[in-house]
Amino acid sequence: MRTFAKVLHAVTVGVLIVAAGHGVAAAAPSGSADGLLPWPAAGPEGVNATGAALAEGLTGTVVWSREANTPVPIASIAKVMTAVVVIVSGDLERPVTVPQEAGAYCARENGSTAGLVPGEVLTARQLLYALLLPSGCDAAYTVAESFGPGQGGFLARMNDTARVMGLAGTHFSDPAGMPYPTDHSTYSTPADLVALGVRAMNLPLFREIVGSRNFHVPAGPANREHHWETTNRMLDEYPGTIGLKTGNTDAAGHCLLFETVRAGIPLIGVVLHSSDHSSAAARHDAERMLNWAYDPILRVLQPLGG
Repeated sequence: MRTFAKVLHAVTVGVLIVAAGHGVAAAAPSGSADGLLPWPAAGPEGVNATGAALAEGLTGTVVWSREANTPVPIASIAKVMTAVVVIVSGDLERPVTVPQEAGAYCARENGSTAGLVPGEVLTARQLLYALLLPSGCDAAYTVAESFGPGQGGFLARMNDTARVMGLAGTHFSDPAGMPYPTDHSTYSTPADLVALGVRAMNLPLFREIVGSRNFHVPAGPANREHHWETTNRMLDEYPGTIGLKTGNTDAAGHCLLFETVRAGIPLIGVVLHSSDHSSAAARHDAERMLNWAYDPILRVLQPLGG
């Protein structure tokens, strides 16, 4: 890990030297650790999100941010913490029965579903795919009931985990990130979400799931057939994307937590409230941030590879 971080440092310093040789001034952005990174302090242009952060993916060192420590609603990005709590609990082959209340829970706030049927039995591992790919609020309710045990117990575990991780600007009041009991009851900050994303992506199963475009569960003795597709279109639309999670409520707007690896360099970021109406706006914000960070490096590496 340290060696890889040193390689990233060497590449960025090399870009800085090349830029300086062509008379281009380079200044470190807010959050830069050593002042030697090559990105302009002004940051990426055209980002509409009210809150955002972009960080180096190994250490979580922030290289650019906007309102990094301002708590705001995060919608279904909350499901990242839901998945983390389940994964670290273990026992992922545990059979879990979908509660009768799961459907009504989704309907209460018009939440997205994975099409789970009350009474069917799936493994916790399968439910994680239902949680993270189609962003199933029914899956969030189901795993919370099983692993809490109960909603209150599970929320306590989510908030305890946030505290242990040092996410001081984060609070969960719903395992799916739905606006309950109020629009602002579940919240986090761009800086906290980047830190959470780094921790989550260090879990091999989480990384595998959020990097998947789809997942199929054949019909079995106690479950119906399911085919889930990811809501994260970045996996198809931006080179090197390996995750993570979309989100959308009226209060949160369209949000996206994302990670990419290009030229061996991982970057992780988040955009919050990019738009009231368009998920594409969140993707475009993420692309602008990533291009701002990768383009200077790739311009140097491309001639070396040619």
